[in-house]
Amino acid sequence: MHRQATHRRPDRRQRQRGVTLVIVLMLLVIVTLLGVGAARIALMGERQTRNERDYQIAWQAAEAALMDAQFDIRGPNSYTGQRVALFTPDDISKFVPGCNTSADFRGLCAPSEGKPVWAQVDFLDDSNSAPTVAYGTFTGRAFDSGTTGVQPARAPRYMIEVVRDQTPMGSAASNTGSKAAPIMYRVTAMGFGPREDVQVVLQIAFKKE
Repeated sequence: MHRQATHRRPDRRQRQRGVTLVIVLMLLVIVTLLGVGAARIALMGERQTRNERDYQIAWQAAEAALMDAQFDIRGPNSYTGQRVALFTPDDISKFVPGCNTSADFRGLCAPSEGKPVWAQVDFLDDSNSAPTVAYGTFTGRAFDSGTTGVQPARAPRYMIEVVRDQTPMGSAASNTGSKAAPIMYRVTAMGFGPREDVQVVLQIAFKKE
């Protein structure tokens, strides 16, 4: 006896279940993509906020170094040497090209004709022959830094250049008789963030009255 094979077509209920499964899978894919996108946006926002915080910490450290340099120039400070007496137009011999690295005269620089001195010195150098000054070296002031908490990774540093006074009428004076030519001090400071590679450089012109 020969039997004829018959094919049953899926009824409507089965077709609906198949369509529903496809729709659910598509919704899951969409929800997953949205979740991944939201997570990436949140991560980028957190990273941007952290970078901004680190930058602000480095900025504040550089500002602190500028203030410390002003105390270095005009006093008062606790340094036992004759550091303050060096900042006078009568004798600028301790301001040398490439920056002075001697203990009492560290960070005193003569300006460069070409590339700026501050762009040539290594602010990361903290050795005994460093061309820059660490915060508090000549003022006795303290600065919190290190790896504990959210604070600068290291103390800020600065250098001081002696330059001609460019304020109105300041450059008109000259070395006549016993009167020395007016000078100013250009201070360049570098501050660090919680990571050493986060760095901010600030600069001011300071005139000692």
